[in-house]
Amino acid sequence: MDDRLNHLLARAEQLIDRIESVLPQPLSQPDWDAGIAFRYRKRSSGHGTLEPVRHVATIHLSDLQEIDVQKDKIRRNTEQFINGKTANNVLLTGARGTGKSSLIKACLQEFASRGLRLIEVDKADLVDLPDIVDVVSDRPEKFIVFCDDLSFEDGEPGYKA
Repeated sequence: MDDRLNHLLARAEQLIDRIESVLPQPLSQPDWDAGIAFRYRKRSSGHGTLEPVRHVATIHLSDLQEIDVQKDKIRRNTEQFINGKTANNVLLTGARGTGKSSLIKACLQEFASRGLRLIEVDKADLVDLPDIVDVVSDRPEKFIVFCDDLSFEDGEPGYKA
């Protein structure tokens, strides 16, 4: 009887191991020294990962023309943020090609040496934002969560009239 029980327990442990391997795992810490920008990706397994962006666009605030008012506001707000002072969440709106993403990337370049980091999240993965916040909450850096396209179409789960 002991042999049968031991065999049953061994099989049960194997089954549990297989089940655990497909369950979503907590988001793990990436190699924070691997870059200044990271991309959150959800794998087909349901596991989310933060991956360093290997080639970050080198855009400087001085490269951006005809948006001086917006540049100044975003720059001041970002500086307050990295200095630990009150800062606002930012939602940039406008037509394609008006420099919204470039402005954020230029701020990243300007303030990366002072601890600013960026995490890009696809709008479909914003439901995982609490997990991302948990991973970065004890870090000394300051993080911008960047979602490049928040447009919603009628019928999408996030769309509200």
